Amino acid sequence: MKLFTLILLSVALGKSCSSQTKNDLKTAVLEYTASTRGFYQKISIKDQTVSISKDRSGKDSPDATKISDADWKELIGYFETIDLDSLATLKAPTEKRFYDGSAIGNLKIVYKDKIYSTSAFDDGYPPEEIKRLVDKINTFANKK
Repeated sequence: MKLFTLILLSVALGKSCSSQTKNDLKTAVLEYTASTRGFYQKISIKDQTVSISKDRSGKDSPDATKISDADWKELIGYFETIDLDSLATLKAPTEKRFYDGSAIGNLKIVYKDKIYSTSAFDDGYPPEEIKRLVDKINTFANKK
């Protein structure tokens, strides 16, 4: 009986450890915005497509561009390392946005019907925890 209990407990513990899932980018929507008084850019990523808007009012309908498989895999790798619950508490490393030295950046992630958002940070200087993800998102705007 002890052996049976030990095996059952081992299987249960092993299954619970392996069932901890990583963030799945396939079902998420990433939105990165950067803005100042005279500049606005919104990069949206959903289901291996990216769209870039420079219209603050949202009246334009940007064309969606497919993300290459290599870029998508890289983006997935960065997204899986993010702790979504801690996004709102991340501290910006610089404060250039306070004196118009940088655009104001913000990352918003919609995942499993919940919205996760960072506090404002300087565009180009995101918190270290999301730097690789934000830098990768910005590369799509630079390709256009």
